[in-house]
Amino acid sequence: MSTSSSQAHSLAVPSRRLPRISLGMLLVLPALTAIILLYALPLARSLVTAFRDSSGVWTTDHVVRAFSLYGRDMLFSVGVASASLALIATISIAISGYLVLGTTPWAVRLLRWLYRWPLFIPFVVTGQIARSFLATNGMMNNVLVETGLMASNSAQSFLDWRGLVLTFAWKQIPFVTLLLAGAMAAIDRSHIEAARNVGANRLRCLFEIILPLAAPSLWVGLILSLVAMLSALSVPMMLIAGNPTMMTSMMAHRITYYGDYGIANALGLFSYALTAVTAWIYLRLTLRREATA
Repeated sequence: MSTSSSQAHSLAVPSRRLPRISLGMLLVLPALTAIILLYALPLARSLVTAFRDSSGVWTTDHVVRAFSLYGRDMLFSVGVASASLALIATISIAISGYLVLGTTPWAVRLLRWLYRWPLFIPFVVTGQIARSFLATNGMMNNVLVETGLMASNSAQSFLDWRGLVLTFAWKQIPFVTLLLAGAMAAIDRSHIEAARNVGANRLRCLFEIILPLAAPSLWVGLILSLVAMLSALSVPMMLIAGNPTMMTSMMAHRITYYGDYGIANALGLFSYALTAVTAWIYLRLTLRREATA
């Protein structure tokens, strides 16, 4: 009798089981761990270091000194990044539009084959190529002189902000074009056909129908390009020897020669803020688009 009652009592009390981790969490865990270890923790540490001195006291001296010492470099970085993004957007829109609306099959195939090559070239190799191409006696000036388009005494070096803009644009145009052309190709062709039937030319179809629908992909590509340009170290160091220069070069110089992580992280804080503002603008535009859809 007592045995049966104890069995009944054990059946009445629910057994406690350990929480089971879902398969999705197990799949996400490696990537989440890598993000935390490689991005989140270094970001938190750099933010803390930017506002703490060597004795552990909270201070804003690092930020103030960073602006006083490298204010010109910050403005220079913003100017180079803005000019590069404008050039990237213009050429990417032109290439993507021709890939989608082009009427010459061989030209479309050739352009589709050519524009992707810079994707596979690292930034350090890109910097070396640009240094050899844009120097006073580089390949660009030599070709212009040999073809008679420029006098030999008129050759000048483009190893300045112009070289940075051209190099960053050449490196990032294929990436943005790949995203934008894919978004344009996914648009329903009936919209384009309807516009062409009522007399719209290709430029009007591109800027009034296709580009507004593919704008989110363009914004994503430009934001990622901004992050790549602000984090590139090899290209500014290879193309520009003096000041002003990109903030990444000044960060490396501050750490290498002075061991000053506080001011270097304060410069990085400005890069974070610039990227965050751009991402915020993109999110606002996306939410506004979804609200009006």
